[in-house]
Amino acid sequence: MIKNFTLILLLFVALVSCKEEKHQALENPETAKVEDTFVKDNYTKKEVMITMRDGIKLYTTIYSPKDTSKTYPILMMRTPYSCKPYGEDNFRSKIGPNKYLMEEGNIMVYQDVRGRWNSEGVYDNMRAYIPNKSGNETDEASDTYDTIEWLINNVENNNGKVGTYGISYPGFYATYSLLDAHPALKAVSPQACIGDFFFDDFIHNGAYLLSYWRATSVFGYMKNKPTTESWYEFPDIGTEDQHQFFLNHMPLSKLNKFYDSTNVFMEQLKTHVTYDDFWKSRGIVQHLKDIKPATMVVGGLFDAEDLYGPFNTYKSIENNSNNYNTVVFGPWSHGDWARTRERQVIGNIYFGDNISDYFQKEIETKFFNHFLKGEGDGKTGLPEAHMFNTGTKRWESFESWPPENTSKESYFLQPYERLTQRATRNIATSDFISDPKKPVPYIEDIKVVFTPRKFMTDDQRFASRRPDVLTFETEILEEDITLAGDILAKLNVSTTGTAADWIIKVIDIFPSDTENTEDVQDHLKLSNYHMMVRSEVLRGRFRNSMEKPEPFVPNQKTAVNIKLQDVFHTFKKGHKIQVQVQSTFFPYIDANPQTYVDNIFEAKEEDFKVQTHRVFNDSSIEFTVLK
Repeated sequence: MIKNFTLILLLFVALVSCKEEKHQALENPETAKVEDTFVKDNYTKKEVMITMRDGIKLYTTIYSPKDTSKTYPILMMRTPYSCKPYGEDNFRSKIGPNKYLMEEGNIMVYQDVRGRWNSEGVYDNMRAYIPNKSGNETDEASDTYDTIEWLINNVENNNGKVGTYGISYPGFYATYSLLDAHPALKAVSPQACIGDFFFDDFIHNGAYLLSYWRATSVFGYMKNKPTTESWYEFPDIGTEDQHQFFLNHMPLSKLNKFYDSTNVFMEQLKTHVTYDDFWKSRGIVQHLKDIKPATMVVGGLFDAEDLYGPFNTYKSIENNSNNYNTVVFGPWSHGDWARTRERQVIGNIYFGDNISDYFQKEIETKFFNHFLKGEGDGKTGLPEAHMFNTGTKRWESFESWPPENTSKESYFLQPYERLTQRATRNIATSDFISDPKKPVPYIEDIKVVFTPRKFMTDDQRFASRRPDVLTFETEILEEDITLAGDILAKLNVSTTGTAADWIIKVIDIFPSDTENTEDVQDHLKLSNYHMMVRSEVLRGRFRNSMEKPEPFVPNQKTAVNIKLQDVFHTFKKGHKIQVQVQSTFFPYIDANPQTYVDNIFEAKEEDFKVQTHRVFNDSSIEFTVLK
């Protein structure tokens, strides 16, 4: 475990400055050395400022193959994380989506988006799309269009075809390129793409993700001129114990001393605490209609940052367009598919070897080559949905996602910690006392993280043994059960207070004879391991509407439905399915005071009260089961 906070800051600065360079290789110095010389030996680099329709100039880096005997397509990534290194004599160690596309030769383009780094203009976090623009109106779609128009007319040896891609925030800009798309744009791959900040990254179903609090530095501070140097700093929390730090700064108003009003994004988070027009205008999935370029949406089934985005991006395009549209989800955390490590491990769980390399070579490269260099007729040989089963640990292909041959099956949360397909007729409840000042940790580890990832497959035994976590589990399974699609928790609950969060976790309990792999933490065993498969939160005030929150009536039975993002996981014969219910998940999610307040950022210390929560035995969890 990394213990030096300064080192963590340096690593994170490197991450946000050039987040897309996730597969350069500190992991393999030999490979890094080869790739360093490869780019310099085989590409030329040119830096230009491209003028947008309103006169703003965007910094753009162009890497072109030195072999000018043929033409090449353009692969472009637009980013808020910097196009470093700056200077035409300074080369990246790796360019393009993967090493295969780099080695075979393509024109690779990087651009600092409006208002970021070396580009002019004013930055707007998740800039709202403007349909039917007129005159010099601009958004990220027009900036992409104007950039492509300049590139195909000014970059030598291009074949007139363009592809866009990106991971995380650059994935959002890739999605944005689909709107009012330039005719030369033929292939787009949004990867771990943000779809809506009210459901991705910083907020989940109305609950503030406290774990991303430090990352607010990256997006919140504005600059007034182009720069090649960082203009923001991260708050120094002065401890290696993140859990305790946030406990000491409860309520959230105690964190105000770290960010003042100059952090625009923090002010937006504190001001827009419901799904109002501010957030709605910044969502992009609702605009994905009549898409023309081919699309390949990519995501990680254990991506703590962006699960909502890629699933809903794919589904929105699929339901509202007739283009070539495919989806790929693997056993990855955020952006793992762009890395080069051999063993694919999330937390303590090993999924296989060379999984990311397989994706890069056999899926991503084939997709771009078909539409940018090949026939472009959609006959790629790739499946509609290429999904990795995280229980059987193998790839499977489907003609649709979710697959057509599924059915909904409900399991009921019964007394005595039972999860059954039938509910008892007698009304009963499972109760627990929730103390927001002694919240359930989301992870056992004592550490400081900027963007939590490991916990997505973490052992949940520590939580199941707490009195403020309800557990419900099946008998040992007599046959495999495969979940392929979303999950819906249909809770009937009550609370002695007027506010509460509800967290649902779906867990795979391994048999006692499961043997360890080399990847398991020293203090753990895979024997009886409680692997988290999926979790989600709903801030209870938003149970009926994300726009109009409302308090609970104390002690009144109330329906609370929570949708969990899709999974593809087989619970094997000999395993058990467990469901956990809790009301704190700290500090991944901020602690709910359990007293209704209009704005969580304005809660007072006296608002935080111990309450008793009840889950009625007619509560159920609905799985999408593959037949």
